[in-house]
Amino acid sequence: MPDLSGANLRFLTIENVLADFAAFLRVAKRAPSSVFPVPVAANARVIFGGGSYSGNVAAWMRAKYPDLVLGAWASSAIVYGRLQNYQFDQSFGRRLGQLGCAQRVSQAVSDVDAILLSKNATQLARLQSDFGIPALSPSDSAGLLAALITVYSMTPITATGDYVRSRVCSFFDNASIRAIDAYAAAVREAIQQTGLTQQALIQMGDSSLNIDNYALGQVNRVWYYMSCAWFGNWQIAPPRETGLKGYRSQLVNMAYFQTNCQKKFGSRVPVPVDVAAYNRRWFSSLIGVSNVYYTGGSLDIWRDTTVTTSYGSILPPARGSSIVLIDGATHVQDLGADSPSDLGPVRRARSLGDALVDRWLA
Repeated sequence: MPDLSGANLRFLTIENVLADFAAFLRVAKRAPSSVFPVPVAANARVIFGGGSYSGNVAAWMRAKYPDLVLGAWASSAIVYGRLQNYQFDQSFGRRLGQLGCAQRVSQAVSDVDAILLSKNATQLARLQSDFGIPALSPSDSAGLLAALITVYSMTPITATGDYVRSRVCSFFDNASIRAIDAYAAAVREAIQQTGLTQQALIQMGDSSLNIDNYALGQVNRVWYYMSCAWFGNWQIAPPRETGLKGYRSQLVNMAYFQTNCQKKFGSRVPVPVDVAAYNRRWFSSLIGVSNVYYTGGSLDIWRDTTVTTSYGSILPPARGSSIVLIDGATHVQDLGADSPSDLGPVRRARSLGDALVDRWLA
């Protein structure tokens, strides 16, 4: 692929992704020494593992190529597409609610919206200065603030700490400080702790920047294409008609995300993407598939795109498969080796997975 233009990215399909992995596995099985730096038996069996989108790939590989993949460990796999994924915002809100700051964060977002929607350039400039963010449009400022306030939402919760508690809610604990000022302090803290420069913030927040830059190596551009062309999952504020409290600006809506789909990738990209067709083809392909271990965290901000949704499991049981909701865990927290600071449920989920893999291999 010479570049990341829409003409080339049209070949980025789920079918092609899986076919590439299948081709690799066939080579690895036929001539393992050409692939692996350590000895591997030619008849070795394959367990595919991954978290988040790569968890999707793991489960799909087991579904599509059961002759090559004996089983899959799919951690926080975002297999269920949602066009308007305001559940992302609501998952964050539930976590803030458990920590006691949801009401104040929602109020702060409303106060910021009043300024962003006012068309008052002086107030907008003052807000951007107070929050430490660059001079962007109101909608791009809203999107950047939403990203910064949720920057810790996928960090692991351990026995020794919870960054959402210490680096978000802690700023809202003092009721004598205005909610909007607490919000500004939390955002400035996030910028400082992540080491983001003003130029990095511009690249992160300016939705029209480099719109015609097709150079290879842009992971975010590839992910944006996948959202435009495959599964949506646009992380919007809850539409007003839902009556739900929001934890990101009303300017972070469908138009904010979809406007650039055809600008970036051309008219071949449908707007809006047909998420129902994606779910019929790819989510449905997982029904009845054996030997898949699905895990998800109860505090995962992506929870309602996984099989362990906030309203229960959305996949029926299948032979040799298991679905485990990990109490108190965030995104892909079960992947990795045990640590002394791990929560008990995370350790148990790993042990259950190890035992399941052993049964597949027996």
